[in-house]
Amino acid sequence: MLRRAVNGAQQLRHLVLFKFNNTASQADITKIEQEFRALATIKVPQVRGFESGTHVGKESSNQGFTHCFILTFDNEQDRDTYMAHDDHKAFVKLQQGIVDKKIVLAFWGK
Repeated sequence: MLRRAVNGAQQLRHLVLFKFNNTASQADITKIEQEFRALATIKVPQVRGFESGTHVGKESSNQGFTHCFILTFDNEQDRDTYMAHDDHKAFVKLQQGIVDKKIVLAFWGK
């Protein structure tokens, strides 16, 4: 079933959380942030929206995850195109040795 977001209808959200290695430099982290933004805003046209930010909460229940990225898609087919895109695959490889753990969730949101 192909779902399309129209006038307040549901949109497919792709949420990614990163916990960086203790050895990751600020330059490494900045490169990941910049590459993720380029991937979502320039390289893969199926991405309809992109947001990112770092943990600013006072609670410590984030378990070391500091960076959040939210991508919005109109439908599952567009998300699947993003996941199979060569630039996405290259971005996943770039994370090796920099990102310690990641969480990826997808949900239909309004």
